[in-house]
Amino acid sequence: QVQLVESGGGLVQPGGSLRLSCAASGTIFSRNVMGWYRQAPGKQREVVAGIDSDGGTNYAGSVKGRFTISRDNAKNTVYLQMNSLKPEDTAVYYCNAWTSDYSYWGQGTQVTVSS
Repeated sequence: QVQLVESGGGLVQPGGSLRLSCAASGTIFSRNVMGWYRQAPGKQREVVAGIDSDGGTNYAGSVKGRFTISRDNAKNTVYLQMNSLKPEDTAVYYCNAWTSDYSYWGQGTQVTVSS
């Protein structure tokens, strides 16, 4: 059973930074495509960023240049560095682990950007 545990969310002022972490267990982590998604109140869940097993990355247009996804296969952890945060980044952020055989989600971590 794959388990994903997110951490690092919180309240931050506009323009500030946060780093989210997602620790995985129960899987051969290096084989997974890892992704970060977010869901704001009243909106659908949307993809934020993804990183494949070779380290290739992709980003939603709304976060490109501000967010950076990375992974540490030795620690079974994926990160999302979020800089220049805006109020519209406020959402619950979810970690996802995907292969052709499965897709697992973490429980989510709240990020609130407000003055």
